Amino acid sequence: MSTQQSPQNSVKPARIGSVRRRTKETNIFIEVNLDDSSRREIRTSLPFLNHMLDALACHGRFGLVVTADGDIDVDPHHLIEDTGIVLGEAIYEALGSLKGIERAASFTYPMDGTLVQVALDICGRRNLVWNISFGNFTVGNLDPNLFREFFKGFVDGMKTTLHVNCLYRDNDHHAIEATFKALARALREAVKRLDIDEYLSTKGVLDEK
Repeated sequence: MSTQQSPQNSVKPARIGSVRRRTKETNIFIEVNLDDSSRREIRTSLPFLNHMLDALACHGRFGLVVTADGDIDVDPHHLIEDTGIVLGEAIYEALGSLKGIERAASFTYPMDGTLVQVALDICGRRNLVWNISFGNFTVGNLDPNLFREFFKGFVDGMKTTLHVNCLYRDNDHHAIEATFKALARALREAVKRLDIDEYLSTKGVLDEK
């Protein structure tokens, strides 16, 4: 009797991606493990960004290690945007091929008086649709509009299409946090493995632009 495992029962390797980005403005290292959520170690120069990244990994159920420093004495813009870029690149690297995954998903996340819908398509095409407006207040000592730059960087790094719609909100903090948590839940579904070794596309290929 053969003891060889069938392809259906074989254990697939964990999907891990790590990326370092070093510029005159930022120094960032990120590692993600899409299949093991046991490790979350996040340290950036911005406490509120730490909180959002921790929420993303927690609700997305993936492992995340982040060390990120930047010229926040000049402007936190560079660190927030570049962290989004590197996170997207690390997830893209972890996926390896875009074959055999659900690819697209959406989630609507409620947070007190706020409701945010996120739709994600891991298709190789970079596109961000952003429908959130903020007030004239800071959140965690940050301009909340900077988080659009985070998600734009994420889209560029991951080569994905992302739609973010805030249906209504009670405050900017909840709008930002609900966006991260909605993305986490959509991402968790979109990266799920399927029992196929092909692109989930009628064309049989996915574009990369």
